[in-house]
Amino acid sequence: MAIRLFANMMSGHALLKILSGFGYELVANMTLGGVAAVVAFGIIWAVTVLEFVIAFLQAYVFIVLTSIYVNEAVVLH
Repeated sequence: MAIRLFANMMSGHALLKILSGFGYELVANMTLGGVAAVVAFGIIWAVTVLEFVIAFLQAYVFIVLTSIYVNEAVVLH
């Protein structure tokens, strides 16, 4: 369970790092103009919101599974 949570968090952070670097390069070099930079930062913002939603979902799944496991350990059949 912990490995799955760790992998989900790290993949989101890696994606944000890659997109942030891309957005920074667009702004720094102005290769494609300001419109492309705005679009890139809009995508970064959307991925950040998605990361928050996924974080709450992961916390919910973790709590539900933990409570099920603890209930099974405490209540003996």
